[in-house]
Amino acid sequence: MTMKDREITNRYDKKREKEAQIKAGLPGEDEQPLPPPVQPIHKEKAEIGRNDPCPCGSGKKYKKCCGK
Repeated sequence: MTMKDREITNRYDKKREKEAQIKAGLPGEDEQPLPPPVQPIHKEKAEIGRNDPCPCGSGKKYKKCCGK
């Protein structure tokens, strides 16, 4: 291989790597790294639905007891 052939091959390889990075969505050398993934927010206490049993212990549905 001549020097010119190596240059062409090297340029082609760099272009192919850059296209693969873009396709994969990865940051390149000039870009800032991706931020860490965001953790989902979890509620400590689940909300009471209208058709759930009432928390007062009456045995009725929440909508018929304390949900009025």
